[in-house]
Amino acid sequence: MSGRLRVVLADDHAVVRTGYRRLLELEDDMEVVADFADSDAACAWFASHDADVLVLDLSMPGRGGLETLARVKARRPGLRVLVFSMHDSPAMVDQALRAGADGYLTKSSEPDALIDAVRRAARGEQPLSPDVASARAAGAQEAAHLSLTPREFAIFRLLAAGRTVEEIAARLFLSTKTVANYQTTIRQKTGLASVLDMYRHADAHRLLDGTE
Repeated sequence: MSGRLRVVLADDHAVVRTGYRRLLELEDDMEVVADFADSDAACAWFASHDADVLVLDLSMPGRGGLETLARVKARRPGLRVLVFSMHDSPAMVDQALRAGADGYLTKSSEPDALIDAVRRAARGEQPLSPDVASARAAGAQEAAHLSLTPREFAIFRLLAAGRTVEEIAARLFLSTKTVANYQTTIRQKTGLASVLDMYRHADAHRLLDGTE
């Protein structure tokens, strides 16, 4: 790899994006070539542009961070995606890595950790913040939601948060029939028969943050 690293930022908070941009552009080997507040804008940009590293928040408006991750990686397989999120549960980390993330840092990390992680991700490594690495090393207890695909997991979280099939369909640009079919599959895979069961499970595994 030659020249400066081309970095893209995707986070729904403008102040956060501005801070990331200023932090990274202080480095001689990095330039932020674009930043986005929602998943659809990020995905649209990658339809005709490329970069070296995408720094992605999981709590994104629209389709959400996991969906964005899967779509962008499918479109740009060579792109390295570094998740930078407030979520620190092993379940969220595992879902992100399964969806194609190349590294995962929590927002409690020091600023220098983000800079180092961008470089490491670009080199093909898998940077994990210490809290994430420790949690994964300890081994998360096997849970019903680990059998879900990234799309199923996203819908599961919305169902657990009390969203209706119609609300989820509108949010994810799907038909109500498709969401209803996903709901049936989720119940079959997890054994969680009701929304209350889903809520209790999601709450116990800290999966509900960022589903607003």
